[in-house]
Amino acid sequence: HSETVSNFLFKFLVIGSAGTGKSCLLHQFIENKFKQDSNHTIGVEFGSRVVSVGGKTVKLQIWDTAGQERFRSVTRSYYRGAAGALLVYDITSRETYNSLTAWLTDARTLASPNIVVILCGNKKDLDPEREVTFLEASRFAQENELMFLETSALTGENVEEAFLKCARTILNKIDSGELDPERMGSGIQYGDASLRQLRQPRSAQAVAPQPCGC
Repeated sequence: HSETVSNFLFKFLVIGSAGTGKSCLLHQFIENKFKQDSNHTIGVEFGSRVVSVGGKTVKLQIWDTAGQERFRSVTRSYYRGAAGALLVYDITSRETYNSLTAWLTDARTLASPNIVVILCGNKKDLDPEREVTFLEASRFAQENELMFLETSALTGENVEEAFLKCARTILNKIDSGELDPERMGSGIQYGDASLRQLRQPRSAQAVAPQPCGC
């Protein structure tokens, strides 16, 4: 997996209140299975996976941050230079939904105003216990210019799609020039494949000299 030559490397965050299933989402994405014995994350945990997006190979480096208030100062130091984030709440807990604005403000202030964020309403499998409707959350997402999916770390529904959607948006923004991988703190690095292309002698791409008009 890790030996794959990638075009890009993106730094991702998984943020949101404690108990929303952030570590389980990451585990489901990396390992393709549900994490049975998940305890509260202490500080920050890390995972990475290489994905194929829009014909490019991208290595996602994902920082899973603790949701508990007492770790806030530790986790905040990891925000710097993140290109993307999953902002997670639990659809069965209005309290976790109500704190989304604070988490979003942190991400945009500490990581970058251009950070690409996807809102994830996790625990979709517990629909009978739902406290936050799909419509309400999708309005919040629209108002705050976020993408939005409801996910289930238990069944795996929409988990991969959340990470890929975020990565795809970042790639589109690189293509359109809105995001510059060369900029310090962009959360984007060129992978080995791109670096090799960049190092190719320019002469190969040089325009043929125009015949002189004399």
